[in-house]
Amino acid sequence: MKIVFMGTPEFAATILDSLAKEYEVVLVVSQPDKEVGRKKVLTSPAVIEKAKELNLKYFQPKHIKDDYMPILNAGADMIVTAAYGQIIPNEVLRCVKKAINVHASLLPKYRGGAPIQRSIINGDKVTGISIIEMVSKLDAGVIYAKKEIEIEYSDNNTTLFEKLSYVGRDLLLDSILDIYSGKNKGVPQDEDKVIYSPNIRREEEIITFNDSSINIFNKIRGLAMEPGAYARIKGEDLKIYSSEIVEYNGNENPGTILSLKKEIVVKTKDSAIRLIDIKPSGKKMMKAKDFVNGQKLLNVGDIFD
Repeated sequence: MKIVFMGTPEFAATILDSLAKEYEVVLVVSQPDKEVGRKKVLTSPAVIEKAKELNLKYFQPKHIKDDYMPILNAGADMIVTAAYGQIIPNEVLRCVKKAINVHASLLPKYRGGAPIQRSIINGDKVTGISIIEMVSKLDAGVIYAKKEIEIEYSDNNTTLFEKLSYVGRDLLLDSILDIYSGKNKGVPQDEDKVIYSPNIRREEEIITFNDSSINIFNKIRGLAMEPGAYARIKGEDLKIYSSEIVEYNGNENPGTILSLKKEIVVKTKDSAIRLIDIKPSGKKMMKAKDFVNGQKLLNVGDIFD
């Protein structure tokens, strides 16, 4: 069986690595290289790095809706996608016998581009992988296989992505032959239970301390380590990558800095939250306890925007 694999982040690279050892991957399709960091270093997606490592042919169209002929000409029997990041045109889906997607949620819950992030932000206790048919409607195809896992209190976006990449890899390899042969016909999704999970918008990344501590805690871990939640004070943005809830009954305004003694503790709507891993503007990520030594930005009693 000849396969075109389409994916972009590390989640997809893990799946590609094992798939290519079992089947003939004739083409890897991913997003274009992009500039990263302040020095704007041109960086390839994780899937492209994996394709290079495996000596696989690859293709990086800027807009796949207009540029897809290499896929049609690849002579594939099947398309497998995993967090590719663009809507795939019908012309591409129709060029193979089967087109399937490894989606990081328990569909029909969390169709769309940010299912892992939103599952954590929303405080869900479980998530999982769904192997589905690729159709023109977003993540709406029949479900061929599902696997559920627990979201642990210590999980963040990055750790959960990694866990689910292995779940997705194993579930795909266990089910792919039955899907291709038609033995596994899949089960239609219940449209009445659909929940969408659109990509995280920039305005969603900011932390509002006039919220419950658990909601703030979940937002921080749901966006760590990429793109990272942030809070703003005195015109500066402070990225926050990890935190812990602190029991507190004071009546200060939400957002008030309560302590800077080898820590940063901030008042929330219902208690307080301790910031642990942070990244001040123009600096590298560091422990909050290290940042407070000698810094001049924050004072006890200051209030985050």
